[in-house]
Amino acid sequence: MDVVRTVGDLRARIGDWRGHGHGVGLVPTMGALHEGHLSLVRQSLAETNRTCVTLFVNPRQFGPGEDLSTYPRDEASDMEKVSKLGAHLLFAPTAEEMYPPGAATRVSVPGLGDELEGTHRPDFFTGVATVVAKLLLQALPDAAFFGEKDYQQLLVIRRMTADLDIPVTIRSGPTVREADGLALSSRNAYLTPGERAIAPALHRALIQVAEEVRAGGDPAAACKEATGRILEAGFQKVDYVEARDAATFKPIADASNPSRVLAAAWLGRARLIDNLAI
Repeated sequence: MDVVRTVGDLRARIGDWRGHGHGVGLVPTMGALHEGHLSLVRQSLAETNRTCVTLFVNPRQFGPGEDLSTYPRDEASDMEKVSKLGAHLLFAPTAEEMYPPGAATRVSVPGLGDELEGTHRPDFFTGVATVVAKLLLQALPDAAFFGEKDYQQLLVIRRMTADLDIPVTIRSGPTVREADGLALSSRNAYLTPGERAIAPALHRALIQVAEEVRAGGDPAAACKEATGRILEAGFQKVDYVEARDAATFKPIADASNPSRVLAAAWLGRARLIDNLAI
């Protein structure tokens, strides 16, 4: 696996692939790779001829007081993991390469990017949309792969890509979980052993919401009950539990259309997010 750190080198390698008729897949990551990330790399390898993984802790999606300085980083381990899978290229730029001095443009997705995660992390989706737009335009792959664990992020990226006419197909992969249901996340490393034992309660609460709504229960009431269960399990704070239409992201009144229940809650230093199809 080759490693490049500049946009010029990235484009040269992908241009060479294009010259040989290869389809290209892109897997954007912030590193600290776990099986969720690796499942997307495997998906790209299965669906495209050449796969590029990106490794960049994006400072613009961290707000004041968030964990930019402590976010898990292990570039050597990440390189080894994706190389063993057979990825063809790793793009690991510096912050200066991605945001040269004077870079001022931001990409935002009003409405969709202002709710739930956008309410609690006001800088987050603008940072995500900006860096993903740059990565897609820098690499211009045929397809880019994102996990459903960050479901609202997936919808924001799809909306942004469509609105800006970026000729890349956005593909998704299912959430990967531990045996007890905890969604894999790089921030799970923040959990103490005691907190780790509590953490699966978030997933269990979402399962109950989905079951209640499918059985005809009121989504708002089910989400309110789930919030109480999450707090009773030992979480310190629940930012939200919401049931939304899977396509429009509007609140739902019933399960007549495909929908999802989404949640974010604090457990010690870790802010855990999860979602489940209803």
